[in-house]
Amino acid sequence: MSARTKARKRALDVLYSADLRQTPLRQALATEAERAANEPAREASWLYAREILDGVIEHQDEIDEQIETYAQGWTLARMPAVDRAILRIGVWEVLYNDEVPDGVAISEAVEAATVLSTDDSAGFVNGLLAKIAQANGAAGRGA
Repeated sequence: MSARTKARKRALDVLYSADLRQTPLRQALATEAERAANEPAREASWLYAREILDGVIEHQDEIDEQIETYAQGWTLARMPAVDRAILRIGVWEVLYNDEVPDGVAISEAVEAATVLSTDDSAGFVNGLLAKIAQANGAAGRGA
């Protein structure tokens, strides 16, 4: 598993647990940062996870608006918590991280949904992120 894949998983864990516990995301990030300071062996995955979490916090309103706009018939509240977390990471990577090609961001999100969520989630995540990438002119960026 690549360092970035591990970092996405770590960011997903923080987003998911904050959502379930109804903990403010900044507080969950601070708790994870403290834990990371005591785990120097996992520093490589923490650096990108921190970048993801900072980006999701900074752009959460825009990210959630994109998800709500393109998730035909679905509100964020209606989605499984794990799907919300996966989509927030995927949208941040597609729209705000020029270092990650859209295809990679979408593929990673689909893989996470396949492993961690419902049978229908992978297709939903794939379609939604592809629509967002295309609508925002991001498709092909970073390729």
